[in-house]
Amino acid sequence: MKPISLPSDDERMVTIFKALGNPVRYGMLRYLVEHPQCITGDLVVFAGLAQSTVSQHLKVLRDAGLIRGEIEGPATCYCLDEATLSWFKAKVNQLIGQLTAGCCQ
Repeated sequence: MKPISLPSDDERMVTIFKALGNPVRYGMLRYLVEHPQCITGDLVVFAGLAQSTVSQHLKVLRDAGLIRGEIEGPATCYCLDEATLSWFKAKVNQLIGQLTAGCCQ
């Protein structure tokens, strides 16, 4: 398949959609809504997966800009990145507006 070149905002949207497209990562974000400032161990228990697998999922979420992690002693404390979520919300609303404008009547 031939790669498609997208504007940077669209590339960022695709990265976020890919991160959210995995049920485990989506669940982790939902968990962080209800448990702000949780540590990696909490997410391991929540997901029921190995620490290394959870760490890989967290990396995808961090790389997409959806979460931030701060090291607190031997643990990393995670929270949602409000700036990215606000940007994403605005872009999704814009996209929905564009898509619905082109719908058949």
